[in-house]
Amino acid sequence: MENPQTFMLDGRPIPFTPGETVMQAATRAGVYIPHLCHHHEFDPIGSCKVCSVRINGRLMASCTLPAHAGMVIESESPDIQDDRRHLVQMLFVEGNHHCPFCEKSGQCHLQAVGYHLGMHDTHFVHEYPVHPVDASHPDVWLDRSRCILCELCVRASRDVDGKNVFAIGGRGLKTELLINSPSGLLRDSGVAASDRALSVCPVGALMPKRQGFVIPIGQRPYDHADIAQRSEDT
Repeated sequence: MENPQTFMLDGRPIPFTPGETVMQAATRAGVYIPHLCHHHEFDPIGSCKVCSVRINGRLMASCTLPAHAGMVIESESPDIQDDRRHLVQMLFVEGNHHCPFCEKSGQCHLQAVGYHLGMHDTHFVHEYPVHPVDASHPDVWLDRSRCILCELCVRASRDVDGKNVFAIGGRGLKTELLINSPSGLLRDSGVAASDRALSVCPVGALMPKRQGFVIPIGQRPYDHADIAQRSEDT
């Protein structure tokens, strides 16, 4: 049997199938690379940069980087982990993330990645931005203060739900999640609480109403397990 092609990731050989990305091959080999905008169900877009790795002195998003034989890649070097931590810290200060009483605490990817990276504080000055909350829909609400602009809901609504409810608009700090409806509100869109766009949201931005704290705190996926141990979720 022909030996599989491999690349080196932090000194470990990772087998891959031609056409796979570094992220896909690493995940299949049981090696966790921190990420936020990536999800195995959807085509990668490489927007959050948390999954960036170093190859030939350059940082590149591992979710979009095609695997090639002989690559030598660094992922867990201290400076790379510092960069990831700073990216996550910026997401915390650019939004309003109140983890202790958020309904998503314990099952939030942003929170879990922060724990994984050893984030003890937010480092930067908080922006405390004012973002509108859309609670107009009878079954769904949107809190833009918690949105990290990962575009997973955009891709899920388009590719799975077939509705194209969501889009990203604006520039810089004014970039926000938009609703494709005549009024720009959820109530006039085709969204439903059962949509994949809601369940794929990695934070507490899109949530079904009347379902908060259904899973008790202490029994949630990341309450007792590091996200690296549950990387199959994403």
